[in-house]
Amino acid sequence: MYLNCHTWFSLRYGTFSAEELCRLAKSKGISTVAVTDINNTSACLEFLKIAPSYGIKPLVGIDFRNDHQALYVGIAKNRHGFLRLNRYLSEHLHQKKAFSVIAPELEDCYFIYPFEQALQLPATAFQPQRLIGVGMYDLNRFKFSKFNAEEYQQHLVFLSSVTVRHQKDFNAHRLLRAIDLNTLLSKLPKTQQADKAHRMYAQEEVEEHFRDYPFILENTHQLIEGCRVDFEFGKGLNQNLKVYTRSQQEDEALLRKLCDERLEKRYPHPSAYVHQRLTKELDAIIRLGFVSYFLINLDIVEYARSKDYPFIGRGSGANSIVAYILGITNVDPIELDLYFERFINPNRSSPPDFDIDFSWKDRNDVTEYIFQRYQHTALMGTYVTFKQKAVARELGKVFGLPKENIDKLASGYYHYQQLDELEQLVVNYSAYIQGFPNYISVHSGGILILNEAVENFAATFLPPKGFATIQIDMNIAEEVGIHKFDILAQRGLSKIKDAIALIKQNQPEAKLLDIEAIEAFKKDEQINQLLQVGDCMGVFYVESPAMRGLLTKLQTDNYLNMVAASSVIRPGVSSAGMKEQFILRHRFPEKRKEAHPVLYEIMPDTYGVMVYQEDVMKVAHHFAGLDLDDADVLRRGMSGKKTSKGQMERIAAKFRSNCKAKGYPHALTEEIWTQISSFAGYAFPKGHSASYAVESYQSLYLKCYFPLEFMVAAINNGGGFYTVETYLQEIRNKGGVVHPPCINTSNHPTVIKGKAIYLGLGYLKELELKTIQRILENRNFYGAYQSLANFLERVPIGIEQVSILIKIDAFRFTGKDKHELLWNAHFMINQPQVLEHQEQLFSNPPKNFVLPSFEHSFLTQAYDQLAVLGFHLFHPFQLLKYKVTSKMNIKRICNRYLNRDGLKTVGQNPSVTVYGYLITVKTTRTSKGEYMYFGTFYDYNFTVFDTVHFPKVAAQYPIRGKGIYRCTGTIQQELGYLSITISKIEKMELLQDPRFVSRYS
Repeated sequence: MYLNCHTWFSLRYGTFSAEELCRLAKSKGISTVAVTDINNTSACLEFLKIAPSYGIKPLVGIDFRNDHQALYVGIAKNRHGFLRLNRYLSEHLHQKKAFSVIAPELEDCYFIYPFEQALQLPATAFQPQRLIGVGMYDLNRFKFSKFNAEEYQQHLVFLSSVTVRHQKDFNAHRLLRAIDLNTLLSKLPKTQQADKAHRMYAQEEVEEHFRDYPFILENTHQLIEGCRVDFEFGKGLNQNLKVYTRSQQEDEALLRKLCDERLEKRYPHPSAYVHQRLTKELDAIIRLGFVSYFLINLDIVEYARSKDYPFIGRGSGANSIVAYILGITNVDPIELDLYFERFINPNRSSPPDFDIDFSWKDRNDVTEYIFQRYQHTALMGTYVTFKQKAVARELGKVFGLPKENIDKLASGYYHYQQLDELEQLVVNYSAYIQGFPNYISVHSGGILILNEAVENFAATFLPPKGFATIQIDMNIAEEVGIHKFDILAQRGLSKIKDAIALIKQNQPEAKLLDIEAIEAFKKDEQINQLLQVGDCMGVFYVESPAMRGLLTKLQTDNYLNMVAASSVIRPGVSSAGMKEQFILRHRFPEKRKEAHPVLYEIMPDTYGVMVYQEDVMKVAHHFAGLDLDDADVLRRGMSGKKTSKGQMERIAAKFRSNCKAKGYPHALTEEIWTQISSFAGYAFPKGHSASYAVESYQSLYLKCYFPLEFMVAAINNGGGFYTVETYLQEIRNKGGVVHPPCINTSNHPTVIKGKAIYLGLGYLKELELKTIQRILENRNFYGAYQSLANFLERVPIGIEQVSILIKIDAFRFTGKDKHELLWNAHFMINQPQVLEHQEQLFSNPPKNFVLPSFEHSFLTQAYDQLAVLGFHLFHPFQLLKYKVTSKMNIKRICNRYLNRDGLKTVGQNPSVTVYGYLITVKTTRTSKGEYMYFGTFYDYNFTVFDTVHFPKVAAQYPIRGKGIYRCTGTIQQELGYLSITISKIEKMELLQDPRFVSRYS
């Protein structure tokens, strides 16, 4: 009967999980335990779920503390009391205010003051339900205290904290406290740590200690008897908002009405099958009680549309014709033969799963709308755990180790036996603490919209963005029937939105199609030509070198093929060797004869290759005769998702018995079963691929017809797979002219004026945001700057900040050399500085000074750009110390050696040497654990080429950062996709900055 037990959700304090607490209590013969973590209720639901299986009556509450000063322990009598405790905690966490030292009056709650704290309180603090806790280690003082009087007997209960199990736990606890306080272990205050005696004693031991005070244990038993917090756990529960309008009947009528009204927009001439599919889906949605879920998601996307926010409805929701007709998704499930049962089947009890992506710039506003529109709302929490290497670094600091020792231990490269005693302690306890919760964070996209108060289930806290976040994660939330809405953010959508805005601004006369005119984009030959040659840099989801190579090999020129490509590249297809088979069967129809006849008959669109998760369902349905509901359960089970106990065994038996009844040979049945099993765990949903393909086509349209604006938008949204420098080169390749930042033209982001692109001031490293704001605000109010002197008069700025602007040549409009400007800036900037926002009454023209002439070269400019931007804007080959004489480039290689089908010189792989500027490199491990590289380079003419570096070459010739390399190797050509298998690679020497080279060197 322990009423104050801490799990590791007493963050950086507790040392074990709720399940380990149950095991401990059972081993000690304890029948009742209360989980009361410090200012936290994360463990409560899990504890309530698992404790009965250990024969333990679970109580839940909170140990309220101010800076680890124990005030009182709150225990919930029932669910209403648990709600009140959570609300009280949430209020204080949100407002970051201290708890009162006197326990609040909360209905259906007990509050217990620890003995030491109670001694400091007035008699008025002890009202009904306000108790005094006496622990085993308090008895000696209790005998001589005022609380031993008869008048206090009814207020006394047994309260002995449980924080550690043994000495190792205690040591770990102290280390956690030192990490939390960022202090040396030797300086850890006693007031900030638990007592070694805060552990669980056997029931007999407790009774022996309190034999002279039996009323204390009797009072404790009475408290326990009066407490019971019940939650249902398991399948079939749904705590989400059940009614969107005023009643379920009104919800159903609204859903049917909306589908009827919007059907013609999606299907101008709907077939009988479309009507049949729509009726089937509506009946299932209504029968299973998911109407409000569809209406809430629709409400969210309708809000986004009203604000002109781009979005993508994806995931298995794309398998629903209802979602497509309503406009939640843009994927036609009829066109793609998507099974509704992949999304919803009669066995499903939890709401279905829509993933809705918004721009990273818009998601906060959408979230704000959801919080204002729906009453019982919170973000889903998630636990960030300690990682061993990070803990090793923290513990090294706690023990006061030198930095080099800490770096060694954090790297993992050491021999344990060669470590000293302190280092071994760091290694041992970092392994022990690994996996403990470190802090509670926010789930990447989960939002709760519940039918009742969020605090019924846990307390909430307020992260920096200001949205209440529940103190539990999705795993236990789903067990109690809380199912999140996935409101996600990505940068691809903001590229689209920003590109459209830039086009309207830069080319106001341009004809711009509606970005949702997806059907027109799919049929556009010029857009499809970009896909066919892999010209997709900047395009969401298809710009990586691997995807570019795949699109080239497939000669992808249509939407359906791109949907397939998005899945073919995934590990499930690729690792099984089926990616190559899919490519060959796509390019060479005669190869399709090699497909398994059974699988080819079922999946003719993918040439008998399982590509999507839905293909598992297809095979199970058409080959084994499983209905689509059971086929979806099979898919879920094989993908590692939860299914009911015994369900997978039942379906496996049914699969085999159906195959036997159909007369299939046993060997064939097992062969197909094995193929399904090996594939399902890595498969990708077809609807997911199709949704992303829609977004890719939107981006491709913009890149095809408005490449400069699109690439500027890509840069302003953080780029993508490649660096900013690479995207700037793509702008040049498309006819743009890139300029360094200019104080009269640039904004914080990059801007475009015609074909001129001016880098944003935000790209200047070390230039402070407040400096940029001052520059832009003053320019917006008072017009362009006339000179450096005029700039310095108008903008309060220090010499360090103005030096950055001069280095990047942001004052080039003056026509003066930047070295001269830098000298002038030093002369002009008076000390002390003019106070911020202080206006000058009179202009004080600076004196003119006679300066010597300065040497200027592109090299100094390039190195200044490198220092300030992180890259330079010159042709990279200009900086080579020894000029390249070879004229070999990728275009010449293609013309000399290759045709569309293969090498011109049959049976030979010609050796070539080509110079390349590194774009990106991917390091991967082989099946033997050896490292190899896949490189991507620009040649002299900025044509992209790819390289393969097998382990021996990778070890002998490592790639050492950005630069120009002489690449020697053999040409490989596969179905029009060219790469070079490297035999030798050397980094070329660059010219040095002349300002730092001795004239005598």
